Amino acid sequence: MFDFIYIERAVEKHPRTCDILERFPKATRVFCERYGEVFNRRAQDFRLQKKRPGLILAEKHGNLVLETPPGYDVGREKNYYFSHMLNCVYDCRYCFLQGMYRSAHLVLFVNYEDFLGEIEQTIADDPSSCFFSGYDCDSLALEPLSGFISTVLPFFARFPRALFELRTKSTQIRELLARESLKNCVVAFSLNPDRVVEALEAGTPSLDRRIDALRRLAERGWPLGLRFDPVIYHEGFEDTYREFFARVFDALPAESLHSVSLGSFRLPGGMFKTVSRLYPDEKLFAFGMADDGGTVGYRRELGEEILGFCRREILGRVSADRLFECQDSPPSPRKRLQS
Repeated sequence: MFDFIYIERAVEKHPRTCDILERFPKATRVFCERYGEVFNRRAQDFRLQKKRPGLILAEKHGNLVLETPPGYDVGREKNYYFSHMLNCVYDCRYCFLQGMYRSAHLVLFVNYEDFLGEIEQTIADDPSSCFFSGYDCDSLALEPLSGFISTVLPFFARFPRALFELRTKSTQIRELLARESLKNCVVAFSLNPDRVVEALEAGTPSLDRRIDALRRLAERGWPLGLRFDPVIYHEGFEDTYREFFARVFDALPAESLHSVSLGSFRLPGGMFKTVSRLYPDEKLFAFGMADDGGTVGYRRELGEEILGFCRREILGRVSADRLFECQDSPPSPRKRLQS
């Protein structure tokens, strides 16, 4: 899977590093002092790297737990996110990570315990805080390699008042199915209709596979999150999404749904420029877009039409207290890359 693995010397002997390296005996190993030497280099070709990204094994220093942007929540007053990985194995054309980082390489921070230590301090201040994983990566896509779940779930089992969300498009759910469900752990799947998945979500599991994963998790008692974000406009949008919502909600028991979130396509202006330069022929970045106070998205009237239609369809199936509308923009790269 990885031809090149870059390793910070400080984590060369870390047990997780050693375990991962054993899985890729033929990979070329390149050592560095700090991951930024590789990840933040200038003049990298993101599109070329995305075809065959390398893996960077590193240690995260500082800013391990950050407050979420305003509006990024599912009902808790205090909300935080943490990123044990940077970048994603998938290649979704609308993803803000393409405009966030110079490199398409995957960074895995192996010092999970340091993240959990800072989370525990945060919980001490507010035991009902919510923590999101999957903001800068896909929480489960590399689970067979990362072993993230086997470390983080026993931790959150100790703090039942806190809420933890795993956000994913991946069907790597074996570790979850092998465990007793946690009522304070929401497994949240990002979902879109087939035509959007096929056109814009390269490398991701099909909608059918994601629904099947959700169904299996529901059977095991895991609370589920449905993340309809971003909703993508296209000709025949209403018919597509009406059928899509029916297909998703009809497949799942209502009692398994913890929350539903909804948002249309949007990016901070600088990220939008970067991503549109990477993919100048992508129709997504041309139709109906406008800059509204530094965030580029569908022009206001179109955005309201999109969200209004989706809101009505969803509220026909879930109560209003479980629907959350997302209008957040990602934090700046400078803040996120401090380490």
